[in-house]
Amino acid sequence: MFPLFPEGLARIFDRPDGKQWDYVFNCGGETRYSQEDEVYKLRSLNLSIAVGKEAAKRGVKAFVELSTGMVYKSDSSPSKEGDKLKPWNRIAVFKLQAEEELSKIEGLNLIIVRLPHVYGPYASQWVATALCMARTYQHLEDEMKWLWTKDLRTNTAHIDDVTRALWEIAAWFDAGKPKWDEASMGKIPILNIVDEGATSQGTIATIIGDIFKIETGFQGQLISTFARLNLDSVVDDVNDELLGPWADLLADAGITRPGPLTPFMEKELLKDTDLSMDGTRLKTLLGFEYKKPALTKELIEEVIESYKKMKWWP
Repeated sequence: MFPLFPEGLARIFDRPDGKQWDYVFNCGGETRYSQEDEVYKLRSLNLSIAVGKEAAKRGVKAFVELSTGMVYKSDSSPSKEGDKLKPWNRIAVFKLQAEEELSKIEGLNLIIVRLPHVYGPYASQWVATALCMARTYQHLEDEMKWLWTKDLRTNTAHIDDVTRALWEIAAWFDAGKPKWDEASMGKIPILNIVDEGATSQGTIATIIGDIFKIETGFQGQLISTFARLNLDSVVDDVNDELLGPWADLLADAGITRPGPLTPFMEKELLKDTDLSMDGTRLKTLLGFEYKKPALTKELIEEVIESYKKMKWWP
């Protein structure tokens, strides 16, 4: 990870004209789930600290750290920025540590942004995994059943809205943080970016069923209770069922380099935990408006089309 070394940091920050960057957005870090702690420490925590220190040294006007809404205590009620924190996977544990360490860096003009599941063209995280699973169940002519309930919150934001919000947040900070009340909100600005659709498993299941013309449903209480007690074996069974047929789909389509897409499901993503966030602060402080306020069939179809353009999609 070259950014951890001085020469790597110089390559990132130095500009040919000798000037400094006004804004720095740290979108880096390990995005894979279920890795060892040392991986997240090196690739996420240490990376954030190193880049943050360099930004402070160079007097960057706004340093925006991308964190995750998974740092909040799981609750079906939307979490606000000041609500209780209880990270529920390893990525979130080390993202929260990064938030805390960055807050200690003298002279760093820090803003922390917490994100839900970000989707959109070419994105390859949680929504992409669900789409790959659906394509495989379509191939198998089988029903796609979800654990837990349709009400489990899996909040989202479209990549176009996220990138626009990040830029507006940096400009807002640079303009003196208008309307920010340090006494009630804290010294370091923390902002949730999350669309207005209150996306849940039921939302995704309905859209997927419509696009792929497959039956979707939810496991009963008995199976969900068993899964809660035996999550490792349940995840292994799901992956064993899907990975072979997915490979067949790729082979039949002549796709030899499928890119980042896979139906492989990580245990940490199958937990009975709500990702439920409140985005009121961003709208109140900045007047931010979402151009894609909710997950829709049309937006998901655009995502699939982007995969086809890259020759990732069977």
